[in-house]
Formats: sequence, C-alpha cells, structure tokens
Amino acid sequence: MKNNSSTLVQKVWSFCDTLRDDGVSYGDYVEQLTYLLFLKMADEQTKPPLNRPNIIPKGFDWESLIKLDGGELELHYRNVLQTLSKERGLLGVIFRKSQNKIQDPAKLKRLLKLIDEEVWVGLDVDIKGEIYEGLLEKNAQDTKSGAGQYFTPRALINAMVKVTNPKPEETIADPACGTGGFFLEAHDYITNNYNLDKAQKEFLKEKTFSGWDIVDNTARLCAMNLFLHGIGGEESPVTVSDSLMSDPGKRFDIVLTNPPFGKKSSVTITNGEGVSSKEQLSYEREDFWATTSNKQLNFLQHISTILKIDGRAAVVLPDNVLFEAGKGEIVRKKLLQQFNVHTILRLPTGIFYAQGVKANVVFFEKRKASEEPWTKEVWYYDLRTNMHFTLKERPLSAKELEDFIKSYNAEDLSTRKETERFKKYTYEELIKRDNTNLDIFWIKDDSLVDLENLPEPEILLEEIIDNLKNALEEFESVREEFDSK
Repeated sequence: MKNNSSTLVQKVWSFCDTLRDDGVSYGDYVEQLTYLLFLKMADEQTKPPLNRPNIIPKGFDWESLIKLDGGELELHYRNVLQTLSKERGLLGVIFRKSQNKIQDPAKLKRLLKLIDEEVWVGLDVDIKGEIYEGLLEKNAQDTKSGAGQYFTPRALINAMVKVTNPKPEETIADPACGTGGFFLEAHDYITNNYNLDKAQKEFLKEKTFSGWDIVDNTARLCAMNLFLHGIGGEESPVTVSDSLMSDPGKRFDIVLTNPPFGKKSSVTITNGEGVSSKEQLSYEREDFWATTSNKQLNFLQHISTILKIDGRAAVVLPDNVLFEAGKGEIVRKKLLQQFNVHTILRLPTGIFYAQGVKANVVFFEKRKASEEPWTKEVWYYDLRTNMHFTLKERPLSAKELEDFIKSYNAEDLSTRKETERFKKYTYEELIKRDNTNLDIFWIKDDSLVDLENLPEPEILLEEIIDNLKNALEEFESVREEFDSK
C-alpha cells in the first residue's frame, strides 16, 4: 500500500509540474484537483459496496465529464462548476465561486484520466491525506501564491494540541482555519489517545470541529482536506465568512488558531467611477472590550467571546498584541482579569513563510465573572532568544519543542518549575508594567555581544524591516487615539 501511495503521489505531482509549464500555479492545480477529486469520489460512493445516493445533480457528475473531450469537455466542465457553485452544504463550500483554470482541453482530459484510473474511496485516509497535504505544502512554499500565510509549522501545531489535550466529545473551533491543520492534528490526537466508542467516533467526525475562513479558495481547500481525512458529513464544518463580523452564538470547549498575519483589518471600497481603495475596518461589537482596526486584537476579543466557561484557547499572536498601547492595553487588562492567562510561548523567527514575524502562542482559560482577577501568574517560555531557524535549511522540528511541552506540564499546571527558559511573573508584577506590557524576555542575547553569533544577513534584514513596520504601526495607533478624542 505504501508503494502504491508513493507512486500515486509521484503521478499527481508530476502532472502538476507539467501544468506549471503552461502557467498553472500549484494553487490553481490543487483547486482543480479538488473539484475533480470530489466528483470522482462522489461517483465511487454510488457504486457497490456502498451504493449511496449521488449527492451530485444528474448531468453534472463525474460520468458526464469523463466521456467528453476537446472543446465540448471544456464547455461542459465550466457549466458543471457554475451549477454546483449554487448548491448548499458541503457541495456549496467546495464549488463556491469555482472557475476552470486549465484552458487546454487536452491537459484537462489527461487530469481526468489520471484521477479516473484510481479508486479513491478505497484508499486509506492517510494516503489521500498525504497526497493532498503534500500539494498544500508545495503551494505554501510558492511565495508568489501568498498561501504560506495560512501554513502553520506542523511541529508547532502538534505541540499546541498536545498541551491543550483535547478530549472526546469536546468541541473545537478555529475562526481562521486556513487549510485545517489544527483540526487534523486534534483529530489524530483524540483518535490515538482514546479508545473511542461508536457515539464518540460519530461526534468526532460530525460535531467536533467548526471553522471559518474569509477566503473562498482557502475554505474550499480546508473542507476538502477534512473530507479526505474522513471529517465532516454532508454539511461542511467550514463556513466561508469573516468570523470577526459577529458573534456566531455557539460556544466551544477549545479554540486553536493562528489568525492571518497583518495587523490591520481593511476592506476594499469601489466608487461609482470604478476606482478601488482600501479603508481601515473596525469591528463595532457589543461583546468587544475595545473598537479597533487591529486585526489581531479583534481576533483575541472574538475568541474570548466564543469560548465556553472553563474553555481553553491556544492562539498564535504577533508581539504587538503584547505591548501595543491604547486599545491594546485595554484588551490585555480585561484578558488578565476575566481569564486565566497562564502561559506565553515566545516563538523564534524564521519558522513562518512570512519572514521576520515575531510571534507568541498565548494560552488561556475562560472563567466565570469575578471581582478578583483570574490570572494569578503568567509563565513564559522563551524559545526565541539565541534560537535561529529557517524554512529550508533548519526548520522548526518537534525536538525543539519537547522541553516546552515538558515544562508546560499539562497534567498539573500548579507543579511547574522554573528553568533557564521558563519563568513566571505574577499578576501584580505584570499589571504594574508600563501599558501592562506583556512582552517579557530575560535571557542574554548572544548576538548582541558576540559578532560571531549574528544571525544570517537575510534574517537580520527581515528583523530590521519588521521592527520598522512595528514602529510605524505604533505611530499610526497613537494618531488614531488622538483622532478619536
């Protein structure tokens, strides 16, 4: 089976390379593969031994495509995509705003044949997942596509899931779900660590996960990724919408997320003369502590709303959330008072496809209303100082996160012990800091005193650029404060 898997992966990838010569990007290829693979699998499910009803309208299914070629095939394929884009449920998410990106009918016919030669429903979910996730990763590495911003390093996702310790029949949300990495890791964790009964398996498949993504194509890739891994039913676990626009009403046991990079929310406005411009978008919600255009602060406030009481969250957030003055300080104070913010993991640079990003994972739990602040102490793990990673030469691996997982001590947070990289700060110490600044570090940075230990020039350059951008955003936020007075 493993050999079959490798051969199939090679076939799928090699045809992708053929199409790239015609200007079809990895992203476009994965998109077209998603449409056709879904149609083929739906067709297979109608045949023995499954014999299920066809969820695809007659005349717009796999059989209607496979018998055509040439211009007739291209025309009908476009008609299929347009028709299915109007469907509801999982079909609607997969085919929403779908378009044919393979203009050469001969190449489209070859792709159809490649898919038709295999019985996909019969393949192990690991093999289907390996093929699809491999393509998603290749797409993320293609910097021109911009897909990298949706790709969180697998080692980091794995560590976040491990310490959050999801259990059977707990609900898990990701308001910026990208291609579904957190869901897949949580699914595997629950499957591998618990002996699930039939009801728990059904809950895991159909009721555990809820995701949102604002980008049609990303939501499509996520829905298909989950579908290939056996997650979800006829209703998709993924909703295509801006999750920040409103309170969805639902509450969840766990939130795991890495909101998209870029600190400002904006919307494109087109005037009557067809001229487009971007305007800063602030979300005015009654459940938010502060109205701001800072996207990351808005995600943090949104997560605080959608958590159940005693629910827990692990969220990747940039440094500016920890130190930004004004609205940032308001949000931090509320979070420390109303939630138990118990751990902050300082991430190294060089681990995301957007270079130079300085980010953290903030871990917190929701509590009932109380006059006393729920946060008693925040433990910081510094994985950044004197740690240098790159995406290709030295990517972040599970080994580098082992000490963090051990120090976190998920079984009993009250018995944690300080180490060189793991320190605690009390609520009283934090609240006295200027602007309630939570951006704390204590380890001596060797690169500041030893020229031989300087990071690579490209890393230094990215850090300089990122620092300048942060400074500029700080000035902008100060100006916003003045303008609002």
